[in-house]
Amino acid sequence: MSPREHGTGADHLRHEAEKQARAAADEVYQGILARAPEHEIDPSFDRTLAVMELLGDPQKAYRVVHITGTNGKTSTARMVERLVREHGLRTGRFTSPHLSRVTERIVIDGEPISDERFVEIWQDVAPYVHLVDQRSAEKGQPRLSFFEVFTVMAFAAFADAPVDVAVIEVGMGGTWDSTNVADGEVAIITPIAMDHERYLGDTLLDIASVKAGIVKDGATLVLAAQQEDVEGVVLAAAAERGARVVREGVDIAVGERQVAVGGQLITLQSLGGTYTEIFLPLHGEFQAHNALLALTATEVLLTGGRALDPGIVEVAFADVDSPGRLEVVRSSPTIIVDGAHNPAGVEALVEAVEEAFEFHRLVGIVGVMADKDPEGILSLLEPMLAEVVITRASNTRALEVDDLAEVAVDIFGEDRVHVAERLSDALDLAVSRAESEAERGSGVLVTGSILLVAEARRLLGRT
Repeated sequence: MSPREHGTGADHLRHEAEKQARAAADEVYQGILARAPEHEIDPSFDRTLAVMELLGDPQKAYRVVHITGTNGKTSTARMVERLVREHGLRTGRFTSPHLSRVTERIVIDGEPISDERFVEIWQDVAPYVHLVDQRSAEKGQPRLSFFEVFTVMAFAAFADAPVDVAVIEVGMGGTWDSTNVADGEVAIITPIAMDHERYLGDTLLDIASVKAGIVKDGATLVLAAQQEDVEGVVLAAAAERGARVVREGVDIAVGERQVAVGGQLITLQSLGGTYTEIFLPLHGEFQAHNALLALTATEVLLTGGRALDPGIVEVAFADVDSPGRLEVVRSSPTIIVDGAHNPAGVEALVEAVEEAFEFHRLVGIVGVMADKDPEGILSLLEPMLAEVVITRASNTRALEVDDLAEVAVDIFGEDRVHVAERLSDALDLAVSRAESEAERGSGVLVTGSILLVAEARRLLGRT
């Protein structure tokens, strides 16, 4: 056999092995999907804790940075992980939801776990998950949910790696979230706004109380700027637990910002001092504030609050990405995707688009989940969009197109609203409408749901 033939044969075997591993991982994923979905919550982490104890408490094998809030959690988690990893420590990162592959949720040293490892982790934890499921059923209680199983798998994977630091994003809320079985040495609370009222409460104060539940005894809390009464709830909870609090606007602040090609130059005034002209390859003022929280948390974790090496900080931030968050996925015309799914997120999105882009004509593609606030979302988008194409993600939770279109017509007027049941058709229609009256500076924005954004990214080849 010639070297070329040998290489071709090896490539074929590797390709077949990858296909088999992917099929096995997909089979495991489908089995986990059959459990209660992550949006159907039984507010308790007792089942997760029971599995953790059977596994020997893997969540205690490494240091933990725990992140909650309403918006900005995933971007902040990615920044913390990148900063910590640039300091030579081995990292784990657990975020949700995923955009392309479920393995994106469990990341070690900046890379999603492989399909093979995904299956191995499930096989390792499955006997203990099934045992707790059985005990729960005997008490007339539900088995572990989809998200609870993934929490177990992530904590087990990080202990087995092993990692030095795990950066953990809550699934929902804080107090009873399954990730709260871990004791975060550092907690981060991003801005709190209305979302998931069915589970978290009907007021900002109720929601703040639940989110403050991630703050553990003696931990350090890095707290984003909040409404005054919301901040009061969080500060009271932190005081009860003897936690140190670092407050944005009091102890730390975002300094100067300047829009740059592909992102922004930012100055951050953190505990350790002032870091100037840091390039962050993400758009929007909100990302500068996320960067401030991430930098401060990393200072606290690694030095107790003293300054980090500015060169290491610059390298780490310059390498940060956050797929699905104000992400440019195509040019001519420019297509942007953003997973904003509540009014607070959309407000930040609108400000960022208007700051970073100069569109003469921008057409929106919007689809939302049935439990969200479509009127609030569309009302904030209306001044920025020339027209809107209403569609839906291919998910049972998605709001029906006709129902969303009815809301859109009330806000935009009938002439500015188009409907497309399929996202692929919505993309084609939005592109044609964007280019119909603008020779230059036309664009398309896909938003309203992270699930819709995930589908758009796949259709546009971003996997």
